[in-house]
Amino acid sequence: MDIDLPDVVAEVGEAFARYEAALVGNDVATLDELFHNDPRTLRYGGGENLYGYAEIQAFRAARSPVGLMRSTARTVITSYGRDTAVASTLFYRDNAPGKVGRQMQTWVRFPEGWRIVAAHVSTIDEPRESP
Repeated sequence: MDIDLPDVVAEVGEAFARYEAALVGNDVATLDELFHNDPRTLRYGGGENLYGYAEIQAFRAARSPVGLMRSTARTVITSYGRDTAVASTLFYRDNAPGKVGRQMQTWVRFPEGWRIVAAHVSTIDEPRESP
């Protein structure tokens, strides 16, 4: 298996950047588009466990657009073959000092493009020392 094919990493990087812009801009239509429309798609969030596209879509529709701005750091995208990749990043919000968010997404290439099939978001106290 080929790992980290440059063109695949670049494609997923573009999809990830599109997701990030949609997230902080509360572009719900794009966020919905980037999750795979399937009952097996899941998203574990900071305060919710969402099973299936319908639950993820309902969460996005109801979420407040306030306080979504954030900065990211240490983003790593690793591809496995031509059709699967994992994107991981740390994120920081001005309204949550001393906290660091962690986000991981599994992306799969479908005929309609790259889509998230699994996501996990959590927040911890910022470690005193970061590697």
